[in-house]
Amino acid sequence: MNNYQKTNDFNEIVYGRRSIKVYDPTVKISREEMSGIIAQASKAPSSINMQPWRFVIIDSEEGKGKVVPLSKFNKEKVSSSSAVIAVFADMKNFDYAEEIYSKAVELGYMPQEVKDYQLGAFKPVYERMTDEDMKDTIMLDAGLVSMQLMLVARAYGYDTNPIGGYEKDQIAEALDMDKERYLPVMLITIGKALDEGFQSYRLPVETTTTWK
Repeated sequence: MNNYQKTNDFNEIVYGRRSIKVYDPTVKISREEMSGIIAQASKAPSSINMQPWRFVIIDSEEGKGKVVPLSKFNKEKVSSSSAVIAVFADMKNFDYAEEIYSKAVELGYMPQEVKDYQLGAFKPVYERMTDEDMKDTIMLDAGLVSMQLMLVARAYGYDTNPIGGYEKDQIAEALDMDKERYLPVMLITIGKALDEGFQSYRLPVETTTTWK
């Protein structure tokens, strides 16, 4: 474990996670620690490893002042949290393909010939992809990293809440993001819960699963 991580207990991480309503507003998370959480969360899988997720961390009063009015019925969560993580999906994520694959070669993760083949195969696919198909792809990837982020936060001893109820048509501009390029996925509040939160019922496997 790193210096900030509190547990590697998988059951504690998964079964202890709650969607928290109210946080201790006195708790602050350093930017170094938050960067560690983001780095571990970014180990999530993505389509051809394009990592289309982009994060805006709102941890200042000025920043929260922009987000709280857009948070609809989630204002208390946003206001009391240590930070709000705005998750976006990058429509132009393939712009980073050369950097990602070149670094993989440099680090010995991938042979040069595999890089050349992969980029040669996928570049025309991404160039022809419709906006709707791109959106479907990157929203799925951003959902994967968001869930992983919440589990990593739990391992660091923090609590979270994923929020879909906010003014998605205004959030990008409020945070100085290009709204044509960066699609809002969710807000994730993070901090120390003032209580343990509520457990919630999950449908049994027999209801949600079939075997063929």
